Amino acid sequence: MSSDVRNRLRDLRRAFHRHPEPGWREFRTTARVVEELERIGVDEIAVGREALATDERMAVPPESELEPWLERAREAGVRSDILERTAGGHTGVIAVLEQGEGPCIGLRVDLDAISMRESDERDHRPAAEGFRSEHDGYMHACGHDAHVAMALGALETIKESDFEGTVTVFFQPAEEISGGGKAMAESGYLDDVDYLLALHIGLDHPTGEIVAGIEKPLAMAHLTATFEGASAHAGKAPNEGANAMQAAATAIQNAYGIPRHSDGMTRVNVGRIEGGTASNVIAEEVTIEAEVRGETTSLMEYTRTELERVLYAAAEMHDCDVTPRVISESPRVDSHPALRDLVGNVAWEVDGVDRVVPSEEFGVSEDVTYLMERVQADGGLASYVLVGTDHPTSHHTPTFDIDEDSLEVGVGLLTETAVELSRRRP
Repeated sequence: MSSDVRNRLRDLRRAFHRHPEPGWREFRTTARVVEELERIGVDEIAVGREALATDERMAVPPESELEPWLERAREAGVRSDILERTAGGHTGVIAVLEQGEGPCIGLRVDLDAISMRESDERDHRPAAEGFRSEHDGYMHACGHDAHVAMALGALETIKESDFEGTVTVFFQPAEEISGGGKAMAESGYLDDVDYLLALHIGLDHPTGEIVAGIEKPLAMAHLTATFEGASAHAGKAPNEGANAMQAAATAIQNAYGIPRHSDGMTRVNVGRIEGGTASNVIAEEVTIEAEVRGETTSLMEYTRTELERVLYAAAEMHDCDVTPRVISESPRVDSHPALRDLVGNVAWEVDGVDRVVPSEEFGVSEDVTYLMERVQADGGLASYVLVGTDHPTSHHTPTFDIDEDSLEVGVGLLTETAVELSRRRP
């Protein structure tokens, strides 16, 4: 890879890093992707509503949270035509490159950032070298900036290679809130995909190491539950109230008592609670945010059902009502062994790769499983690949960063895998 291309990959990654945007608010990120696709020269670009099944979106914030990010993008000079197509929480892009007869290769990467303030310490490289997040309280702490840069780099190198077939790249919004996978899976652009590759950088794998395909991603559901009671004076007449705070507290305590399951691992966690008005008022309304996970989709559904049972029982105990809502979810889908093995064989021939791990248990959740499930249900193959990178601290921390040499490795792996697949027939 030439030094010019290598520098461009680094510059692209840093540009995305400087302007992180949370799920369904990736307006500026979407626009930059479109500009790069136009520069590369692809055959089709679907933006926003064109790339999504609107009714399948999950975890979409209210308009009051979307509008400030849209306005920020407008002030930054983002093209009005792109803002019109992405307004209302319709971010994301799908690009199609057609290069003759051959299989259709899908590539999925994610766009969104995390709600976290990035470190400004001198030993944090983005701060030291001038590409720290400019959006205070948000950062790319999971490597999505690198994912997008690698996808764009791979698309450009595939176009210049002897690849024959079609490449469809899914630049998916809202992964961190598990909101965009299903909407993109139902967009119609997966219908003809024979092979789907998804990737993630790092995850405790060093630069030069490739995991050819993960297995056992956890099925997951995010839920909220709003308890509604009746307020009363906490000193004079507490008996006249129906205490939503007590109901929520009972539910939280009992959620952790949900029995484990003999079929496999389950998880439950309540991570946030909000409500009440004052210390001397019986709380009338309290909302909790929770999640459940399972080693299989059915185990996740078991845990979710049990959690909902706990919520209703706690509300009844304290004479309250409760409204549980599933905000987003994702199933478990494993990488297909045949595609995983092919990726592993190709990886040994990629410059910069010195170790290949055939498979590894993922242990966390990812809504790319909706896309993988759709492709494999239609007879195609899918694999979720890990591209190692040296990162000084863990993902989802204020000092997360990557080794930018891994960008070139990721582009090489994606390009060589696509070329190898184009020599085959699904």
